[in-house]
Amino acid sequence: MSITVYVPRDSAALAVGADRVARRIAEEAARRGLDVQLVRNGSRGLFWLEPLVEVGTPAGRVAYGPVTVTDVAGLFDAGFLAGAAHALHLGLTDEIPYLKKQERVTFARMGITDPLSLADYQALEGYAGLRRALAMAPADIVQQMLDSGLRGRGGAAFPAGIKWKTVLATSAAQKYIVCNADEGDSGTFSDRMTMEGDPFMLIEGMTIAGIATGATQGYVYVRSEYPHAIAALNAAIARAEAAGFLGEDILGSGHAFRLEVRKGAGSYVCGEETALLESLEGKRGIVRAKPPLPAIEGLFGQPTLINNVITLASVPLILARGAEFYRDFGVGRSRGTLPMQLAGNIKHGGLVEKAFGVTLRELLYDYGGGSASGRPIKAVQVGGPLGAYLPESQWDLPLDYEAYAAVGGTVGHGGIVVHDDTADLSKLARYAMEFCAIESCGKCTPCRIGSTRGVEVIDKIRADQNRPQQVILLRDLCNTMVHGSLCAMGGMTPFPVLSALDHFPEDFGIVTPDREAA
Repeated sequence: MSITVYVPRDSAALAVGADRVARRIAEEAARRGLDVQLVRNGSRGLFWLEPLVEVGTPAGRVAYGPVTVTDVAGLFDAGFLAGAAHALHLGLTDEIPYLKKQERVTFARMGITDPLSLADYQALEGYAGLRRALAMAPADIVQQMLDSGLRGRGGAAFPAGIKWKTVLATSAAQKYIVCNADEGDSGTFSDRMTMEGDPFMLIEGMTIAGIATGATQGYVYVRSEYPHAIAALNAAIARAEAAGFLGEDILGSGHAFRLEVRKGAGSYVCGEETALLESLEGKRGIVRAKPPLPAIEGLFGQPTLINNVITLASVPLILARGAEFYRDFGVGRSRGTLPMQLAGNIKHGGLVEKAFGVTLRELLYDYGGGSASGRPIKAVQVGGPLGAYLPESQWDLPLDYEAYAAVGGTVGHGGIVVHDDTADLSKLARYAMEFCAIESCGKCTPCRIGSTRGVEVIDKIRADQNRPQQVILLRDLCNTMVHGSLCAMGGMTPFPVLSALDHFPEDFGIVTPDREAA
């Protein structure tokens, strides 16, 4: 009887030797005359355990990890094909606490299926949403999006349904769906995991979006640093076309939708939707002034729906199970779940999908296991390189767009980067300004010049050159950038700078009255 062994093909697993482990397992099975079927699945998102090898048993899938090439023979000797005990034995995969305590909604198939198997995808509710959408009027599909409460997962958190409704209501001979897969924020990888580990989910979401808005052409704009994601998407698109899920007549419905992958040129600012459109059109990625909104005049001047990978990947389940199912997760105006990504100085880095309302403290300790260094955690940057640094006093806030905005923070794309007590927040604030100066598209003065001057001012504060006046100047400069920049690149760079200054003044050499008294 054939035994199925799963070895991830995710980039994180490949980086630590998953291909070599897979080859050795195949070789060892052949040498011992054992019938082993090797499946290259996506990652479960437990990156500290990669390569995570799983074995299908009558009781369920049993996990072992992290497995190296030198461990393989010993695993066979121990009887791992039957789920036997071994030093790397982790038990039933679904019972691992890190996974068991999550709400895997969007990521329900992640790590379970062969990412390029349409049969696997459809066996686990894949394309159920599209089939339901094909039987609905476009306005009813859009209403489902509105009712679900889904907001853009790329960072801006704009209600997805409103964008869809605008594109549907705008008349044009040609409309487009554009997926923003230019995942450039520090500590983020949920988009990459989706494209590599469950690409049909994104393809299905974009197809539904096309049917709902009247768009017949879609583009996935992927950062050039994601070669495995690009390859997986192209292979999945070809298979979807061959099976009738894409093309001129989707499943015989009369609806047409074509999809292509476009590679980005490495610019961080192309994560901003209008700069992305410029790049897609073959131009330099520079931010456009708004209005007009892309939903009205976007790609090539036509109505264009632009959503992030996770936004579009959430769509199939909303259509398959109904808006109420999705809306029942979360708190306040933050509905559904968010795949949060733990990175930086964290013991158990990886992906955690939870409903909105979970706290940062829970994520850091119940999932992350504290710092990798074993030292106290000092600051946590949430929302990418333009997100605020949150001190411990704010770790018990519910993860919620409005709650974070109220304290000058941002949930963003769900990236969480941890720093222990050896971190110098003045250096990190300087890095934020320098990052903006390097990555600015240069179109607006507050971002282009403000970031350059910001680096200089922070250097003067750190060197104690008229520090009190320089602090006043830095705050004034940040105010100009927030209110005068054309896009979030300049408008949000002050978030990490001001949060570092406000919560960790001692790192800038500033002695506050309460600390002086102490």
